[in-house]
Amino acid sequence: MIERLHTGPRMSQAVIHGDTVYLAGQVAEDPNRDVAGQTRQILASIDRLLAECGTDKTAILSATVYLTDIDSFGQMNAVWDTWVPKGHTPARATVEARLATPQYKVEIQVVAAR
Repeated sequence: MIERLHTGPRMSQAVIHGDTVYLAGQVAEDPNRDVAGQTRQILASIDRLLAECGTDKTAILSATVYLTDIDSFGQMNAVWDTWVPKGHTPARATVEARLATPQYKVEIQVVAAR
């Protein structure tokens, strides 16, 4: 069985299949913030969605971080490192990419166990 949450015409914000939760790429609510501010907002969104799916950040299996400027890697990591629980770091990739809207500086997608 597949369960979809917050489904729109183009995508769902979360898809649950068995004991695996797939989140859509999350972006900041306020794209006018700097990289650290956007990262904080994104991680809060991930926390909310994972809770709604019956899991949390300790169960994240993998994460993909998209940055519009790889030079902001340190700023994003400064926020990430305080958010991710010690001993529960997921497999992760970080890449530089052009995002859908120029104001977005960060997008993060995660897959978690439930």
